[in-house]
Amino acid sequence: MMEYENGKKRKVRNRQQHQTKPHFLSLRYLTTCLCCFFVLLFFLLSSDRISVRSDSLRPSLRVPALSVLSSMDSIQRSFHGRFPPLSIQDRVQFPDHVLLLILSARIGRGGKELVCVYHHGGRKEETLVLLPSISSDEFDEFRSVVRCPNAPLNYSSSVDLQFKGDLVKKKMSDDEKKVRDWAKVGYEAVIDGDDTVVVFVKGLTRRPHKESDPSYYKCQFETRVEVLVTQALAAAQEVVRCVLPESLKVNPEEFRVSVIHVDPRGRSTPALPSVARVYSSEKKKSSVVKRVKKHELCVCTMLWNQAPFLREWIMYHSWLGVERWFIYDNNSDDDIKEEIELLNSENYNVSRHVWPWIKTQEAGFSHCAVRAKEECSWVGFFDVDEFYYFPTHRSQGLPSKNALSSLVSNYTSWGLVGEIRTECHSYGPSGLTSVPSQGVTVGYTCRQANPERHKSIIRPELLTSSLLNEVHHFQMREGVGHMSLLESVAVVNHYKYQVWDTFKAKFQRRVATYVVDWRENQNQGSKDRAPGLGTEAIEPVDWNRRFCEVWDTGLKDLVLSNFADQVTGYLPWQRQQQQQLQE
Repeated sequence: MMEYENGKKRKVRNRQQHQTKPHFLSLRYLTTCLCCFFVLLFFLLSSDRISVRSDSLRPSLRVPALSVLSSMDSIQRSFHGRFPPLSIQDRVQFPDHVLLLILSARIGRGGKELVCVYHHGGRKEETLVLLPSISSDEFDEFRSVVRCPNAPLNYSSSVDLQFKGDLVKKKMSDDEKKVRDWAKVGYEAVIDGDDTVVVFVKGLTRRPHKESDPSYYKCQFETRVEVLVTQALAAAQEVVRCVLPESLKVNPEEFRVSVIHVDPRGRSTPALPSVARVYSSEKKKSSVVKRVKKHELCVCTMLWNQAPFLREWIMYHSWLGVERWFIYDNNSDDDIKEEIELLNSENYNVSRHVWPWIKTQEAGFSHCAVRAKEECSWVGFFDVDEFYYFPTHRSQGLPSKNALSSLVSNYTSWGLVGEIRTECHSYGPSGLTSVPSQGVTVGYTCRQANPERHKSIIRPELLTSSLLNEVHHFQMREGVGHMSLLESVAVVNHYKYQVWDTFKAKFQRRVATYVVDWRENQNQGSKDRAPGLGTEAIEPVDWNRRFCEVWDTGLKDLVLSNFADQVTGYLPWQRQQQQQLQE
């Protein structure tokens, strides 16, 4: 009986084991499959960051352990396509940062999600330092730029890039590690017309404001399948113009272009390193623009952190007749992009061109002259703190609206006039100690008695082929001259010496190539400096009373009579005050 009961219990126990075992196996099998699926998914979506090699069992990188959450976050970002793959096309070493050109136009502005990765190459086991990027921005329709801090001591400047929380990228090849020195590099290129390309390059040591013999230069074009060389047609400062190879005229495609120097004996040196690329779409755009009727008057400027002052400048000069704006943004970190987008939503035709190249204002203006040639009959080159004013119109009661476009139109039929020059009057702080709420045209009313320098409006089709300029004016073709306006006809109010908090930004850096930064102890007597200031941004006790010799309210009166709201008295660029009133 006892044996029967024991046997019965064993049968029940065996039956229970057989019933539970399949359940246990299926759960373990399901867990294993899910793990394999996620591992496979991770490798497929992260193939640009991880490479499987024969020596993968011997890791060469020492990296922080990644949490499960950060890894899953990386997978999720890749799966949903929130960020594009990061492919570094080129690196340029500047004095204070490393610029990365990324083959993606979708990174956008900011850079808060990006991390710069620095490799220590002097040890058997490579170590890494991760630092947040300084900023990022769209560059063109194919590329973005990212600015990284300079490499820490003993770390390579071949900085890599990743998103926060991502796994560290695979080790770079020697070709991927290349870093171009800003002192010697081709940095921009643009097709001009159907048969030439203009290349912008550092390191040719040419004289400022002088044309060079083009026989000493050639251009080298690198496509996916061949390398082509053509002769230069013109050269000046940082610009070399070359013949476009026949094959690229017929079948335009992406190419990198660099410059070759030829010595007097005819011996060619290796082509300078270059990050200058031209895409086939640029040539197609040029042919489309040619069929569009030209704007009579456009304006080009280069700026840095001028977003608070842009609205007044564009609104006022649009009223004078400017139809099109080219804004070359030289590494701004303010709200310039958002301000331009807002202006465009209000039907102002403004384009922002990211120009990351430091101290290249002359080159930037040459670049803009090429871009604007197919769209504009006349192009003005002046800064955001410079405003055209017509004293005669004011004194005789003539309407000033569209006065600037009417002025240039009068010279369009004059085939021998390629440039209109206007004298500048420099205004001081006018007793103010804070930024004027109504804008510079109303706030600053005291100036120096004598004019200094001038600004120009040019016909881009009449420029010399070298595009030589000195910021304030361009060199015209042989036989083409300029017209200098009388001060009674037109002047430029240059609000050069504003309240100290605004003015001291000039000590940070100057954008012109041949103008010394104010913090450097050179050329302290230059007109490009403020008289009486040294190399330190220290406010003089009497700053708000300086540069005041003549009280001149002409432009102020014009603005208040034509722009002020009749009910509130606000000007159209006083957006903050208007918003407060509506609230």
